[in-house]
Amino acid sequence: MKLFFQEYGTGQPLIILHGMLGTLDNWHTLSKRFAASYRVLAVDLRNHGRSPHSDTLTYAAMAGDVLELLDAQHLESSHIIGHSMGGKVAMAFALANPARVGKLVVVDIAPRSYRPLHDELLGALMSIDLSHFQSRQQVDEELAGKIPDKAVRLFLMKNLARDASGSFFWKANLATISKSDEELSTEINAPAPFRNPTLFIKGNRSDYLADSDTPSIQRLFPNARIETIDAGHWVHAEAPTRFAEIVEQFLRPQEPANCQQFLL
Repeated sequence: MKLFFQEYGTGQPLIILHGMLGTLDNWHTLSKRFAASYRVLAVDLRNHGRSPHSDTLTYAAMAGDVLELLDAQHLESSHIIGHSMGGKVAMAFALANPARVGKLVVVDIAPRSYRPLHDELLGALMSIDLSHFQSRQQVDEELAGKIPDKAVRLFLMKNLARDASGSFFWKANLATISKSDEELSTEINAPAPFRNPTLFIKGNRSDYLADSDTPSIQRLFPNARIETIDAGHWVHAEAPTRFAEIVEQFLRPQEPANCQQFLL
């Protein structure tokens, strides 16, 4: 599957993978910042944004899409940043293709299994008949009754678009995402660890990463460290400056090759 991506800057490649119901547009500001030092490829994962839809939505399939992208762009190796679901894709890809990843950044997600992610948000989006609305404001007002948090609504509204006739539609393939929600909640595992430098970033107001996740992180990513930022689950959107500073420091060539600092 040929993924849609937006390219920024030049230099060593850096691939960015968004979370469930996200798009590459959520990373536009940070992509521009990272482009000062890297060739950034911000990606729409399958069934999201402007990438093709499919009935299959598994971590193995999405990791395969990333491999196809690297091959198509003739990239032997790339740094990878992944948030939430995209973080699990990044982990799955790195564990399956360790030679193709320089450094790995995983944002507010662990390799363990979770209860189905964002099922309430999916239900809210799927419950709306978009044919009844003439403006984005009307859609937002309808969603407000189901999703009170305005920041979350703004994030989800990035999925709202108009077709050639002017009618609204959701860019995300909600039916397949909803059907695959349990599959996307499964753990990431592998027979051999990924030994390159890895950074886990967690929000201190999020419960997606816990102390109990440290052993599985150490087992699969022995050269990992964990940094905490004052933010919720959407760390990169809530604290973009601090997030960028930590990532840039980690990606610099002088970053120690073996950093076992677990800071949860």
